[in-house]
This record gives sequence, structure tokens and C-alpha cells, in this order.
Amino acid sequence: MSVDMNSQASDSNEEDFGVNSEEEEDDDGGEEDDQGDIAGYYDGVANDVEQQGADSFDPEEYQFTCLTYKESQRVLIEEVNTVAAALKVSPSVAKLILVHFQWQVAQILDARPLPGLHVFTFYSVFQAPQSLQCGVCLQVVRRDSLLALPCQHSFCKACWEQHCTVLVKDGMGVGISCMAQDCSLQMPEDFVLPLLPGEELKDKYRRYLFRDYVESHFQLQLCPGADCPIVIKVQEPRARRVQCSCCSEVFCFKCRQMYHAPTDCATIRKWLTKCADDSETANYISAHTKDVRSCILCTGKDGCNHMQCSKCKHDFCWMCLGDWKTHGSEYYECSRYKENPDIVNQSQQAQAREALKKYLFYFERWENHNKSLQLEAQTYQRIQEKIQERVMNNLGTWIDWQYLHNAAKLLAKCRYTLQYTYPYAYYMESGPRKKLFEYQQAQLEAEIENLSWKVERADSYERGDLENQMHIAEQRRRTLLKDFHDT
Repeated sequence: MSVDMNSQASDSNEEDFGVNSEEEEDDDGGEEDDQGDIAGYYDGVANDVEQQGADSFDPEEYQFTCLTYKESQRVLIEEVNTVAAALKVSPSVAKLILVHFQWQVAQILDARPLPGLHVFTFYSVFQAPQSLQCGVCLQVVRRDSLLALPCQHSFCKACWEQHCTVLVKDGMGVGISCMAQDCSLQMPEDFVLPLLPGEELKDKYRRYLFRDYVESHFQLQLCPGADCPIVIKVQEPRARRVQCSCCSEVFCFKCRQMYHAPTDCATIRKWLTKCADDSETANYISAHTKDVRSCILCTGKDGCNHMQCSKCKHDFCWMCLGDWKTHGSEYYECSRYKENPDIVNQSQQAQAREALKKYLFYFERWENHNKSLQLEAQTYQRIQEKIQERVMNNLGTWIDWQYLHNAAKLLAKCRYTLQYTYPYAYYMESGPRKKLFEYQQAQLEAEIENLSWKVERADSYERGDLENQMHIAEQRRRTLLKDFHDT
């Protein structure tokens, strides 16, 4: 992953898109990382693993640039000027054209006219109002007090002012359109700005315009971090992981939500909505303890799903409570839901029970890996403290113990990916491709649990042992993403 920070200054004669220059220069106000998370577990780990011979191809590699407000403003202005000159329209009309076509400049300038482009040519045609009566307040006013868009719907200046003021106060930018019923002709900004009373409201309108321009641009995304001015720019918009250089917010470029590979944006939205709707139904399976069948001792969970009873030393799986010895490296059975092939021939009530059973199966595993991430974050903190203690006691340097730090970060990175494989599997159609996915998911889960077991008991394993397990887990993760993260 490469981040290109463009640091050129803006030209002094650039057009103002809306945000005051003082706002974007306050770059040191980034949010602190949550205490329960391992911050930046993607950073540096990939190179460490690749040095051990892992597959150098990274399916998550994605080129993006973090732009300040002035830099993103310059990008927009260049495209506006290009379109305005080519189509012989004003810059404000060029902006409406670009928003309508998602700033696809090459398509707009193509020799073949785009559907709907002819509508914007009417902005260059203006005729004097035919009637002296305002279409809203029905007052007869002087001709110079009537204003009309190219659609020829005439209204008095006072009504236009009230219309624009109300909509801007409601947060509208590009979407302000003609007041006439069933007329959707949008108002260019050079028509709206003179109608707004006061500089404060005009500044708000410019900010809303800038927001709408960026959000409509197919190559740009606003950072979702709180009060963050950074804009992310890419060459090819895809559902990939990007990270803000200012506030360190990590998100999916396509949907601006939490990064969710290998699940696509539409699927994760459906899954999260379903989880929110069915959360009360699922609560009863989210218990913090389970009974160990070997000796009926109630035990609590650490980060790893490979559990050992403190009383009888029985090794078992936290998810299915089965003997850990049965969780062979060839297939990690408890990650695969066994569907009833005869369910379509049964009653609706039986089908509803089966649907709930399937959802709970995947939800339990999704929630379990989320809790494991939180618990392993605590393990990471203990490792950090242990490394610091050893360095202070002259038991080696930070570099000597760096592998423990990297192992904990890689574990979080792999488990995060594994957590998002369960929504993917839940909505996947049965067939050969799902079988392949479940096989790779099982392989990844097995290696993650082996790595988790060794990280939590790092003093009992040689460095080479731990680094080899890191290499295997990361290879499994990359293989799954390469085959299934194709959006």
C-alpha cells in the first residue's frame, strides 16, 4: 500500500470552493486510538512477513493519495476549467455537468454526446420573463425584480432569497432546484450566492458545495473522521482499505464504512442491518462462559478459541465445545454450517427455525471473533509491557523482541479478516465456489488459532516457531483475499 502525500501549495488565484483556509491547516487534532484496539496492525507487518518468504503479492495493496482541502480544491478546479472550455459554458454550469456525470471528464468530452448532456446547454440561453407576476407570492412586481432560470419559471427576488436561504440552512448544496412544481432544473452557484443574506450563510453554502462535489466525484472520498479535512484520491475506485494521513481513520474507500474484506459493501450493509434488527434474538447466545463437557467446570474465554480447562487440562474448541484433537489441519469443521438439504420440503415454521438457526450460527462466530480481537488487544498490551520490562532489565534490545510485537499485530490483522468472512459465507449461494471458500476459511481459522495459542504463550515457543506460524497465517489470509475479494 502506497500513500502519496501531495504537499504543493495552492495557487493564489484559485476559485474558492467553500472551506476557510484556517480550517484545513489545523492538522494536529487527530483522535486518539481506542484503548481496546491494536492501533495500526497493518503497518510494517507485511514487510516483516515478506522477508520470511511469504507470497509477495498483496491482494489488499491499493494506491491512494491523501489531499488537503487546497489540494483537492485544485483537482476540482482543473477539471471544471477543462469542461467549461470544451463545452463553452460557465464554470458554475460546468460544475453541475460534472456532478451529474460523477466527474467522468473523459466521457463528458467524448465525441459521442452523453444522454442528458443536452439539458445543460439551456443554461446558456436566457430570455426575459414573459409575465410580471411572481409564481409563488402572486404579486405583480417590476421586471427587474423578477428572476428566472432557463426553464423560464419567474419568481420575485424575495421568494428566491427565502427559498435558497431555507434550503442552505437545511444543509443543501448542489441539490437546490427551481421552485416551480415538477421542475427539477438545478440552480448554478452563481445564481444562488447573490441571493443569500450574509457571509456566514454564503460560507456554509460553499462548504456544502465542496462536500457535494467531492461526494459525487468517482475518484474522491471525504475522510469520515470527526472534523477531518482530508480527501482521499484514487485512480480506480474499489472497495479497498484506505487510511487517512491526518486522523489515521481506516475505512473502505467505496462505502466509507469500516473496512470489511472479503465481504462487499452491499453485503456488509445487509449483514449489519440484520444484526441490528435481530440483536435481541441473538443476545442469548452471546454468553461469556460455556460449560466444559469433560468436567462440567464453567470457564471464561481468552482471545484464542483453542481452550484448556484449568481443572482437568482438557483441550477443547470454544465455539463447538468439541475435542481440540478433532480440529485437524485439513478441515476446521466448526466454521462450516451444515444445511438441511430437505428443508424446502418442510413446513414454513420449520423453514423459519432453520433460517434462524443458520443466522445464529454465523452471528455467533462473527461476534466471537470480534470479542477475540478485544481480548487479544489486551494480550498485545501485556506483550508491550513485557518487552519494555526486558529492555529496561538489559535482557535484549527492542529489536530482539520486535517479533513478539509483530506477531500480535499480525494476529489482529488476520482475525479481523476472518471475522468478515462470516457475513460473506452467510449470503453465499451453495455450490462449488462456496465449498472452496469454506475450505480456505477453515484453513485460515485453524492457522489463526494456532498463532493465537502461541502468541499467548510466547515464552514457551522459540522465535523461529512463532515466525513460521506468522508466515503460514498470512499466506492463508492472502490466498483467501486473492480468490474472493474481487470487488
